[in-house]
Amino acid sequence: MSDATITREDLQMLAETAERFAKTEIAPHLEAWEKAGELPRDLHRRAAELGLLGLGYPEALGGTPAPWSLRNVLAATLARHGASGGLMASLFSHNIGLPPIQRHGSAELQAEVIPGVLRGEKIAALAITEPGGGTDVSSLRTTAVRDGDEYVVNGEKIFITSGMRADWITAAVRTDPKMKGPMGVSMLVIPGHAAGVSRSRLDKMGWHCSDTAHLRFDNVRVPARYLVGEEGQGFKMIMTNFNGERLSMAAMSLGFSERCYDDALDWARQRKTFGMAIIDHQVIRHKLMDMKMRIESTRAWLDAVTARGDSGDKSAKGAEWVAQVCLLKNHATQTMQFCADAAVQILGGMGFMQGTAAERIYREVKVMMIGGGTEEIMKELASRQLGL
Repeated sequence: MSDATITREDLQMLAETAERFAKTEIAPHLEAWEKAGELPRDLHRRAAELGLLGLGYPEALGGTPAPWSLRNVLAATLARHGASGGLMASLFSHNIGLPPIQRHGSAELQAEVIPGVLRGEKIAALAITEPGGGTDVSSLRTTAVRDGDEYVVNGEKIFITSGMRADWITAAVRTDPKMKGPMGVSMLVIPGHAAGVSRSRLDKMGWHCSDTAHLRFDNVRVPARYLVGEEGQGFKMIMTNFNGERLSMAAMSLGFSERCYDDALDWARQRKTFGMAIIDHQVIRHKLMDMKMRIESTRAWLDAVTARGDSGDKSAKGAEWVAQVCLLKNHATQTMQFCADAAVQILGGMGFMQGTAAERIYREVKVMMIGGGTEEIMKELASRQLGL
């Protein structure tokens, strides 16, 4: 499905499907999943049955080709009505784990990994970050040494979304230990249940229903055919992967901001103080308009960047577009931060109670501002892309 064939009706139909899914399959169970610390695998299968997991992937691999305009509607709508960053991160962790395989993996590797994930039968994760490494991908230390028809992997990864459940782990490894910096970095798909893979659950401020893990690889033997693309090309794959992740995070941030506005507005109409609804107080109306102003500016910027990303013109997606994605991600998460804070303030004591969307989103703001590249990294990368 190309961008030229997408109609307003298509976008509306997808939004309605996503809203129904969130209200029937997510909302009634979310608190239980938050306490359990992970999502049930059956949720992946139900999302797959509706085609939600396969949006944006080739039909030959079990997906539905779709432009960013559709994918962003899905992300924003599920964020708005599901109101859980942890759910979005874990249910769609394949959207950062599979793209390197789809773009650069062999046909055999794609056929082995991707269809099962899009059917909701398997879970895919991306493993880049290492203890002490953070956003500095070029400093990674996990090694994959060739030994005949296998690679022997040793090292650690941390803060890995879906890390406790992942069946496939797309990992950044150093295949040439002699090379420094970004050189010598490759991408390798590691079976999650291979001998020598161990996992430790990480407790977090937010994203409670997302199983985040510390992974350890101790002489893990991986078939050489699981190498993604060629050796030494991993750094370029990672950088390309970040653009899609950041655009998706901007769409999710918009959805979370809208949910904060929705709940704050509903509460302001219901809550009475001194004999009148609090929305009748000018200061509350103005705070709601401050939220609305930021939401609409984020939506307009997201639509503009998305349109360029969906265009067939490669020149529209050059360095300046990458800079726009970075700055948009910052703007969208700052909008989310403002709206979460304002919603909690308007809800008052109720906003401080666990189980409310505003309280959950408030706790999850920071990971959205850090994940996919911190605000500082986004500014620096954008400035370099603009030649400053």
